[in-house]
Amino acid sequence: MKPPKGVGELESKLWLEIDENNIPSHVAIIMDGNGRWAKERGLSRIKGHKGGAKAIENALDSALHLGVKVITVYAFSTENWIRPEYEVSVLMTLLFQFLKLQKKKLLEKDIKLSIIGDRSKLPSLVNREIDRVLEETKENKSLVFNIALNYGGRADILNAVKKVIENGIGKEDINEELFSSFLYTADLPDPDLLIRTSGEIRVSNFLLWQIAYSELYFTDVLWPDFDTIEMLKAIIEYQKRERRFGGTGGI
Repeated sequence: MKPPKGVGELESKLWLEIDENNIPSHVAIIMDGNGRWAKERGLSRIKGHKGGAKAIENALDSALHLGVKVITVYAFSTENWIRPEYEVSVLMTLLFQFLKLQKKKLLEKDIKLSIIGDRSKLPSLVNREIDRVLEETKENKSLVFNIALNYGGRADILNAVKKVIENGIGKEDINEELFSSFLYTADLPDPDLLIRTSGEIRVSNFLLWQIAYSELYFTDVLWPDFDTIEMLKAIIEYQKRERRFGGTGGI
């Protein structure tokens, strides 16, 4: 793939390795390591989260040039509420500021915002800003920027089960396609590639149903350091694999 103008030698070399005919349509990311990144530099955890927000911008730019259609980031899980109250409050403020600052860029770059998760517990200020950006970007086509907020994979599945029951659907009519239509991600394709940063090797209750056949990529790089070069490395590794969708699993 042709590299963007003005990039360094290493990045240019990696772009040339990319097979533009084998780009993952949907990339999901567990953005881990903001706190450790800050601690290594003697900074506050809040500075780490700000560094993580900058890495999101870079991931969106990389995805646009690659031709990825959906980027889903795990921004706040259902378990994150147990963090110190001050940190949760700051995270919500950073989210509000991020949306407010990014709205213009999303419009300029033809990026559509999408949100999955239970928004009922989010501050009203954040929800109002989410609604504004959702409305203003709803016609954008180049990339879907999907943020998982107050999201948990188990809760997603349980909510879908409840909706199936509420709709009075008989067991003989339930199949995977129908069930998927009741998940938060009903309008999105399942992820082709799941990336987790910071060296942790687990999925942490993220998109449990949807990643059944995703390729998993784990890196020791902390999220604020996950730049275009690291994204390209992940895509190149993805392209080396043969996707089998369970066809050769089992004994």
